[in-house]
Amino acid sequence: MNYILKQQYWGNTVYQWAISVAIVFGAILAIRLFKYFVLKRVKSWSVKTSSTWDDFIVEILEGSALPLLYITAIYFSLVNLSLPPSADKLIDAAFMVAITYFVLKVLSATFKKFIHSYIHKEEDSESKEKQAAGLLVIANIFIWMMGVIFLIDNFGYNVTTLIAGLGVGGIAIALAAQTVLGDLFSYFVIFFDRPFRIGDFIAVGDKSGVIEYIGIKTTRIRTLSGEQLVCSNTDLTNSRLHNFKVMEKRRVLFSLGVTYQTGYEQLASIPDLVKEIITSKDKVQFDRAHFSGYGDFSLNFEFVYFVLDPNYNVYMDIQQDIYLNIFKEFESCGIEFAYPTQTVFFNKEKTLTESE
Repeated sequence: MNYILKQQYWGNTVYQWAISVAIVFGAILAIRLFKYFVLKRVKSWSVKTSSTWDDFIVEILEGSALPLLYITAIYFSLVNLSLPPSADKLIDAAFMVAITYFVLKVLSATFKKFIHSYIHKEEDSESKEKQAAGLLVIANIFIWMMGVIFLIDNFGYNVTTLIAGLGVGGIAIALAAQTVLGDLFSYFVIFFDRPFRIGDFIAVGDKSGVIEYIGIKTTRIRTLSGEQLVCSNTDLTNSRLHNFKVMEKRRVLFSLGVTYQTGYEQLASIPDLVKEIITSKDKVQFDRAHFSGYGDFSLNFEFVYFVLDPNYNVYMDIQQDIYLNIFKEFESCGIEFAYPTQTVFFNKEKTLTESE
């Protein structure tokens, strides 16, 4: 028996080959048992919970931890054998690449999970997920770049020069691309400070429209006239913009004037008449109605009310209804609206005296 075990094949005894095979099969058996008795139960338990983090941990175990354990078992089985130095170096390098790949994969997935967990606590999480795509791309580039530098360092290369070169190159790129970096930082401001979101109706300067897309450098707005307006993120964060989506109610102020020939009783009844019309409408909160002053050609009234709906079409429908009702009531009461005119009064007796 000892004679058979000491027989050599490809530089290794039968005993060494048996140990290597035993390591592989033992590891496979242990992993399968863990997967069946432990992971399966944890997975069924995580489905019943409301938290998503336990589901995430199960996914990490299945997608990264178990494959890495298989690779580790194969690595140790090969290390047990007497192989040429070049083969040993190749195996070590392959194992280091595998470890780095799965660790970076876990870090990337964990960062993504943190971001999505943060987003799902906010309102309108679906649009925020689209907005977070750019942030995840930047984070993944940074994570994988650091992983590559770590891998090169573990291969025995001096990364100090590489890091210094990246630093100098980064400064040069930053100076050459100040506008792009400014838009990038503005993107982070938009993402975390949330001055607006996808689907919000905003007005910037003389332009207004609905936010369609928020990218790393630009934000795209669908204007009321139909075309797409592309703005840099820096322009938007540096501008004073009106976000109508978050408006809870709309304040409406309007004025009207009646002629000077209007009688006192009619004049005094106008505030109550208009108030009654406004308060009869749904989604409307009356504020005030006053005789505001004497104009050049009219007696002026001022009215204020709130529309309890941010929708612009609802506001216009209510305003139209109120205006039509006011016109109808004034017509029935004999109250005349004023318009820019001048009335000249002649004193007939004085004119006759002067002519004599």
